[in-house]
Amino acid sequence: MDKGRIIFLNGVTSSGKTSIVEAMQTYSEPFFYVVANDFFENTIGDKHLRKDYWKYLSEVIIMMYYTARLFSDSGKNVLIDGILVERPELNPHYDKVKDIFNGYPLDIVEVYCPLDLCRKRSIERGDRREDQSDEQNKIMSKNIRYSCSVDTSLNTPEECAEIIIKSLFKNNK
Repeated sequence: MDKGRIIFLNGVTSSGKTSIVEAMQTYSEPFFYVVANDFFENTIGDKHLRKDYWKYLSEVIIMMYYTARLFSDSGKNVLIDGILVERPELNPHYDKVKDIFNGYPLDIVEVYCPLDLCRKRSIERGDRREDQSDEQNKIMSKNIRYSCSVDTSLNTPEECAEIIIKSLFKNNK
């Protein structure tokens, strides 16, 4: 059985990753299963997150990557909704991702949005701190080799999904 494609949507909070995921899941082929930082963060009790947020989040992020591999091993395409950040608990995060997915069909997609627009989106959402995107941008991994990039300030989530699918699945759509 062929391994499923793993597509890592990498961007700061409120950049539009989850909206793109939802748009991509409307396609009948290729169908995508989703693993996301937010889903996996919710597996950790608040007590532990308050005690040592990055320690526990880092552990669950690594488990999330292994979960994505399980989907791929089953021939399922999977989307990772996340962000590659460099924190002591994950250093070097990008290298760890490359090692974990060595031998897997991994594509990392840059989900770009200007920080001022991310800030505005965070305020509108009401469930993120206003400066959270700025903070994440400062610790985001550098020198990532992207398979493609989308700009959510210029394109709708549906247009971004189309760009990604046409770029990565040239023969499918």
